[in-house]
Amino acid sequence: MRAAAAALAVLGALLGLGCLSAHQHESNQTRSERKGQPHIVFILIDDQGFNDIGYHNPTIKTPTLDKLAAEGVKLENYYVQPICTPSRSQLLTGRYQIHTGLQHSIIRPSQPSCLPSHMDTLPERLRDAGYSTHMVGKWHLGFYRKACLPTRKGFDTFFGSLTGSVDYYSYGSCDGPGLCGYDLHEDEEVAWGQEGKYSTTLFTQRARKILESHDPTKKPLFLLLSLQAVHTPLQTPKSYIYPYRDMANVARRKFAAMVSTVDESVRNVTYALRKYGYYRNSVIVYSTDNGAQPFTGGSNWPLRGRKGTYWEGGVRGVAFVHSPLLRRRKRVSRDLLHITDWFPTLVGLAGGNISQSHGLDGFDVWPTISEGKESPRQEILHNIDPLHEASEAKAWDSVNPSKGTAFKKPKKKKSKKKKVLKLQMPQKSSFKLKTTKKPQTFPFGVTKPKSKPVPKPKLTPLPKSKPTTKAKANAHKPQPKIRSGVTPPSTARPRHRPQIQVRSKAKTRRNIFQNQKSLQSKPTKSKKQLKRRLKSKSRRNLPQYHNATQPTTPLPWSDPTAGAVWDASVQAAIRVGDWKLLTGDPGHGDWVPPQMLPTLPGRWWNLERSSLLPPSKSAALKNIWLFNITGDPYERQDLADRRPDVVQRLLARLAYYNQTAVPVYFPPDDPRADPSRHDGAWVPWVDEDGEEGKYQGVYKKGKSGKKKKKKKKCRLCKLKAFFLKLNTGMMSNRI
Repeated sequence: MRAAAAALAVLGALLGLGCLSAHQHESNQTRSERKGQPHIVFILIDDQGFNDIGYHNPTIKTPTLDKLAAEGVKLENYYVQPICTPSRSQLLTGRYQIHTGLQHSIIRPSQPSCLPSHMDTLPERLRDAGYSTHMVGKWHLGFYRKACLPTRKGFDTFFGSLTGSVDYYSYGSCDGPGLCGYDLHEDEEVAWGQEGKYSTTLFTQRARKILESHDPTKKPLFLLLSLQAVHTPLQTPKSYIYPYRDMANVARRKFAAMVSTVDESVRNVTYALRKYGYYRNSVIVYSTDNGAQPFTGGSNWPLRGRKGTYWEGGVRGVAFVHSPLLRRRKRVSRDLLHITDWFPTLVGLAGGNISQSHGLDGFDVWPTISEGKESPRQEILHNIDPLHEASEAKAWDSVNPSKGTAFKKPKKKKSKKKKVLKLQMPQKSSFKLKTTKKPQTFPFGVTKPKSKPVPKPKLTPLPKSKPTTKAKANAHKPQPKIRSGVTPPSTARPRHRPQIQVRSKAKTRRNIFQNQKSLQSKPTKSKKQLKRRLKSKSRRNLPQYHNATQPTTPLPWSDPTAGAVWDASVQAAIRVGDWKLLTGDPGHGDWVPPQMLPTLPGRWWNLERSSLLPPSKSAALKNIWLFNITGDPYERQDLADRRPDVVQRLLARLAYYNQTAVPVYFPPDDPRADPSRHDGAWVPWVDEDGEEGKYQGVYKKGKSGKKKKKKKKCRLCKLKAFFLKLNTGMMSNRI
């Protein structure tokens, strides 16, 4: 009996081991399959500057962020967009602004605009790959229709705000004076009753709740935690301000405290990843959406510029990647990366299919981040915004480029009609920008906008003309050389041309006028030749958008004809290799030191500005800047005059990218968006799907001006207007 019992025990043990080994094999197999699909947590911060993190500035206390970055990979050559909506649109679509119609400004709460419906998004591709997708925090990509909401763009759940600037406690959001409403939503409904809870804490709690309720062994997770911090208004619990009590600047003190709330939020999320079994198979990406605003407490020092500008301070972002899956950790990556790269990178990391996403401008840079391989990205188009109205009219001087390369400042008294015409670039340039013809149509429901190719006209050689007597007298003087990238005065230029800055002497004016007249001889013949060439070239096919997923032969980097027809008054910025080119009005290019005094800008404000810009070439008279960012990361040495060959090449690249641009979509405000019509909350106000393409083309503000006939002087009226303008400016800064 004992022998039989022992035999049964041995047999049972063997059978049990066999079942256990089979179960272990099955679990190991599922784990190996799951390793190919890591859990992805993307933490997006709002308005955090280059100098607003501990490992760049020890006065900012961010121990969690510093540790995660030190154990991962710091991205020190990483670029975003200068304002909120463009960065978020490029993160979710992987396309440049010029390919989504969002080239100009942000999407304001009352505007009927959002991401194009025909474009796929990052969460949609991840959901197709088997992921559970969730978003917590700030959306700011339009909501006028339900089809624009995050839950209709690929996210399974959403909890957060839809507009751009929300009060951290009351969740009120304003789109100008008197147009305010409640903005906190759960999925597609208003989340009432959350007033009094600090938004960073509330969003962190919701993120932890998602991690707790999800089973990491069954399905991979994608979580986009888009915190509202550290955007204005500067609000934070008092306990976070105490460690920065020694800071004299009140705004800087509050801003630093808000950064500390972000650090604590990230600490709580990473703790939850470890607690609930995500961490070992997870990838954490930390990124800002744009540079900081120095006058609301942020700092981009020592970079030039600020939020809203195309200087390095506006577009160079703070970012790092932390993951146990990184092959080479604890290092700094200085490879060129852009926010559009996250789309193909994360989809590829998740085992998804990016071949279905046509027209991507991003690259799969995971080998660069994880293994330290060379980045496939060699250039970045920061943007081309033909609607940006500069403070002064600027254009590349085609007659005398050696004299400051500028046109005269326009007179202050301008009719409103002229302001509208100022936005229509084809009237000033032979290179007709697609985005600035008459108000063009861009219905947001079409599959892909079809655009005819923009030919690159060959410039005919300048005709030789007999010099006049006065020209002979000045023959001994050296003639200014036409700079590369400059449009020579030929028949390719339009007849209507803005006033050119000339010398005060009458003789010089006559000489320039005679030179212009002689250079523009025989217009009829050259016009016919140009029309024939344009007609023959227009039949050629337009090159497709650059797609990282499809091997294409890139256009040659140097194209002398394209550089000669670019209108440099258009706001644009591009980075190619080490070189960065800015045209038009890139924004205020100041170096703002860390603010140490609780006062308005004082003497230190002019320390950096006056010594570096000569009076003859001040920033107000320039429209082209060139910098070697690798050798001069702070943009202190403008090399546009010394390297005209590089200027021409980069202008050619701008012209190429502009050929692929879709029309700008910037509709007027819709009065139906008023929260007072919707129980005091910001919600979608258009129910009909047919209204998607109602607003076509570009909206330009302009009135007839017939009412403005009164010439009575009213000092009180001027004072009222001043305070009204000041109040409007203060309110708009919150957006």
